[in-house]
Amino acid sequence: MIKSMTGFGRYEITNEERKITVEMKAVNHRYCELAVKLPKKLNFFEAGIRNVLKQYISRGKVDVFVTCEDYTEGKACVKYNSELAREYLDRLTQMEDEFGLDLDVRVSTLAKMPEVLTLEEQSVDEDALWHLLEEAVKKAAEQFVATRVREGEQLRKDLYQKLDGMISMVDFIEERSPEIVSEYRKKLTDKVNELLADTKVDESMLATEITIFADRICVDEETVRLRAHIENMRVTLAEGVNVGRKLDFIAQEMNREANTILSKANDLAVTNKAIDLKTEIERIREQIQNIE
Repeated sequence: MIKSMTGFGRYEITNEERKITVEMKAVNHRYCELAVKLPKKLNFFEAGIRNVLKQYISRGKVDVFVTCEDYTEGKACVKYNSELAREYLDRLTQMEDEFGLDLDVRVSTLAKMPEVLTLEEQSVDEDALWHLLEEAVKKAAEQFVATRVREGEQLRKDLYQKLDGMISMVDFIEERSPEIVSEYRKKLTDKVNELLADTKVDESMLATEITIFADRICVDEETVRLRAHIENMRVTLAEGVNVGRKLDFIAQEMNREANTILSKANDLAVTNKAIDLKTEIERIREQIQNIE
């Protein structure tokens, strides 16, 4: 199926400990460029997120926004360093003996000593956190791809219509080309008769001149190749898997044939139709830029 390079996806997942939201949006780009914006505490998951996204995306500039609301913040445990408290008490006792002071140490005194009591955040279960984050990323990516597929289907229909229009233009050029030669033969014959009056026209010289003219304006090879390119583009659109670059190459070849037809044109109607061809090819190339 054809996929557009523009798309949007969003997914929110919640459990007892946190809520994670993943949003994705994309615009056209020649290659795959991922910009992942994460909360600082989730930075170490960036590589994993990129690996997941590459399973869903091959082209486009994609911005990924991840937010995390942590319900465990503020939950901490008090850590008691008994060895350090004993060390403080020993030193205070030593000071009592050394200076003859009264030892008035209370529990509150020791508790205020540096590093005796410390607040320590609860450790994070990284595996559980990644499992939650990975699911949110995958679900957002699935929505993202779904929007790309819907837009891609519209692009495919539009391109088929444009290709049908191009076929009708090629038909016109092929039908018109023999008429141009016939008209040229008549004009040339009339002109020669006018100039030579009663003198007999040299039919062989006339035929030679007409043959040279016909060869000069002949676009049979170009129209045959152009038809082949149109059919190739149809087949490629039907394949629909990462075909953006291939379609662009085919459009370039189409444009080359249209340029040659225009350069050979010696008739206003063919010239106008060749210009229409180039215009339609340019529209097709613009649409192809939106295909993954």
